[in-house]
Amino acid sequence: MLEGIFVEKVLTHPNIRPYPIEPQETSGYFVGSQGIFRYSLKDSDYPVVIFPEPVYDSEGGIINQGYYELALSDSREFLILLESKNPIAVIPVIKVEEDASEPERLNNKTVKKEQKKEAKARETTNKKRSRVGMSPDEPQIYMEAELEYNPKGQYYLIKYQRGTIKAWGVFKG
Repeated sequence: MLEGIFVEKVLTHPNIRPYPIEPQETSGYFVGSQGIFRYSLKDSDYPVVIFPEPVYDSEGGIINQGYYELALSDSREFLILLESKNPIAVIPVIKVEEDASEPERLNNKTVKKEQKKEAKARETTNKKRSRVGMSPDEPQIYMEAELEYNPKGQYYLIKYQRGTIKAWGVFKG
């Protein structure tokens, strides 16, 4: 009896909420720590970089905090910051690296045989997935982007990696 009265009073009291309006942390993960936020979305061709705070430039421009896609230009001279597939900033590249051993590895006969086996297995799997109505399984490319602030030099360093290509860009904030 006492328990029933207590619950009724708590639920009808105007200043007490027995449950939060929305969950503060979902499934024990901290917001932004899941892989989908750290790397890239499944349908994206570019890695995702996180801006934890707004970045201002000397001309009064601003890049708000949030998640942005990062693309490397074809000439490899600039990193392009994209918001909803629209470019919002161009960042000069200071260094580009490409793994030189990758073409040699891909021309190896054993690697080519393994790739053919994987392609055949993926084709079989995709046929089964299409019967059920699932999206096809596509080969994944490793992508990662990261933003670091250097307080000594007062600049931001953006690290970009997609497959075997790595690039670093710098801008003042």
